[in-house]
Parts: sequence; structure tokens; C-alpha cells
Amino acid sequence: MQVALKIWRYDASTGDRALREYEVDVSDEATLLDTLDVVKDRVDGSLAYRKSCRMMICGSCGMRVDGGAVLACKTRIADIAADGHVPVISAMGNLPVVKDLVVDMDPFWGKMRAVEPYLQPRYDEAEERENVVSQPQMDVIHKESLCINCGCCVSECNSMESDPDFLGPAALAKGFRFVGDARDGATIERLERYSEEHGIWDCTRCYFCNERCPKGVDPRDAIAKLGAEAMRNGIDRDMGARHAKWFVTSAKTTGWLRETELVPKTQGIVKSIKEIKFAMSLIPKGKVPPPFPPHVAADVGESRALYDLVKGQDRDGAAGIVQGEKALMHLEHHAGGASGRDPYDEPTSAPRPYLPSEKEEAAS
Repeated sequence: MQVALKIWRYDASTGDRALREYEVDVSDEATLLDTLDVVKDRVDGSLAYRKSCRMMICGSCGMRVDGGAVLACKTRIADIAADGHVPVISAMGNLPVVKDLVVDMDPFWGKMRAVEPYLQPRYDEAEERENVVSQPQMDVIHKESLCINCGCCVSECNSMESDPDFLGPAALAKGFRFVGDARDGATIERLERYSEEHGIWDCTRCYFCNERCPKGVDPRDAIAKLGAEAMRNGIDRDMGARHAKWFVTSAKTTGWLRETELVPKTQGIVKSIKEIKFAMSLIPKGKVPPPFPPHVAADVGESRALYDLVKGQDRDGAAGIVQGEKALMHLEHHAGGASGRDPYDEPTSAPRPYLPSEKEEAAS
């Protein structure tokens, strides 16, 4: 199969950058990495890129195809070069380019180290015996444990593009891998650290990290779990946390978001006074609803019932998100999900998720 591809060549030592096109003959089953090997072996030996395992485990071969991050060993060349399309291959974003498709991963590893990605065991329940953890408890962090540190999520992160100091999706997903670990004893310390500036609440929720993660880690979901756990533990000083709390309060009381109260509830009275002029300019355009009497949605009872249901299940914090993930997974993989039965109903249900704060014994 004859395929053509364009590759951005770059040399950091000289600053030279050029888009060059190559045409090679590869098998129908070839991956993008296989194709780059052919280019390097037969056409241009100066082409630089990283690779190692060639089987989606090491995470070395992250790069961009037509502007989106992929693992080269996972991407079939036939899929990206179909119907004569000439894909453009470039280095990942948000990381300094060293040469061609090779990026400097030092900033990536620096952020990873900042979240202390190692277990800080608690011994209050283990003492002189093993700190045994059940499978349901480990299922809580199953997705986050799949991360191979490829950097594809970091490449596409809008927040990191605007704020290079943002911890980023990979590091925060790794953070939840330990916050959600029943054996870890530094949950509060971690959440305090992750809630600081450039942490959890700086995520713009664009979901590009979820879209581009080749292993299904879904880093944005992990960040949401961290935020939920932080608020559950009373770590809600950040404006983002207050913003989220007001969404819940507004929805459960009136069934919709009361925007006129959003600024004072999240940013305080002083900031609200400063925004009065801007608010007044919106009134003639019908963008500011009257604050009194508060408008209550017709079906507000459904919103309140949903709130009561979640509270009644005692799934505050990340537990509710984990439950949703398990339910969606169950519905996706079991044909009976469309029947309307409880996704956790025996005997085919997903295991009940647990979090470290829960003291009851997990089902064996």
C-alpha cells in the first residue's frame, strides 16, 4: 500500500522548521509507527521520534496526527491515510520540542513528581498485619491505574496552553489514583495540595484529555473526582469549589441555575458590587432575570428527588462519580441494561464502589 504523509521537522539547536512530505510502501496492517520506521530506514535516517514497546504499553510514541495526539503504535496508517488523505504528523503540544517528533518530557515529569505519585500507607488498620484491600475497593481507581504516562492528554490540554504552571490532566489523574487508594494515609494533605492555585479548579473542562487518552483513563473524570472529594472534606476555599456548590444548591431549590446570585455566592459581595455596571448593561438585552420572586422550574420536584436520592445513598464526593462510571460501563456491556432494571442489581451487576473513608467491610 502506497501512503503519503507530511512530517513537521524541527531542530531546536538551529530553530529550523519545515514540513516535508514522504511517500512509502507499507503493508495494509501497518501502524503509523511502522510507517515512520520505513521512512527512517529507507528514506531519511535523520528523522527523530521515540518508540519502545510497540504495543501500547510504554507510552513513548506519543505524537500528533492532524493536530490531535495519538499513540503511533496504536494508530493504523490505513485509517488516517484513507481515500488519499495525507496526514500531517507533528510533535505533541504543551511540551518543548527537542527534534522533529521528540519532545522534552522534563516538565511532564516535574508535574508528576509534584503530586507525590507514591503510596503513603496508613497503618491505623494494618498494624502488625498486611493492609489488605478488597477488589471492589481497588476498582475505584482501576481507570486511573491504566495510565502509561504517554502525555497525549497533556498535549491537548487547553488549561496548560494558557497556564503552563497548571498541574495538568496526567498528574491530577495520578493524584486521584492515590487519593482513591484505600491504603493511602495522606488523603487530606493531597487534596489540600491539589486544591491550591494551578490545581484542580484551573481545569477548563474541555474534555480533550478524555478524547485523546489512548488507554481510557479519562483524566477529566479523575479531576472531577478530586474536586468532589475536596468539597466532601470541606476543602472548598477556591472559587471553583464555591461555584460548584452553588450549582447544586440552586438546582435542588429552584431546579435551575440562578445566575443573578452566582457572582455573590462564588466571588463575594465586594466583587459583585464591582460587576454592577456590567450587569446593568445586560438588563436592556434581557440577560438579567428579576431576582424576586425567584423563578421555580415546573418540574423542580424531580431535581429535588434526585438530590435526595444521591444523599440517601450516602455517595458524596467521588463515590457518586464512580457509581455513575460503573453504571455506564454496565449498561454498555450488558444488553439487559435497556430494560430499566437497577445496574447494580444482582447477579450481573458491577461491584459496589468503595472509597477510603468508608469503614464497612467490602464485599469479598
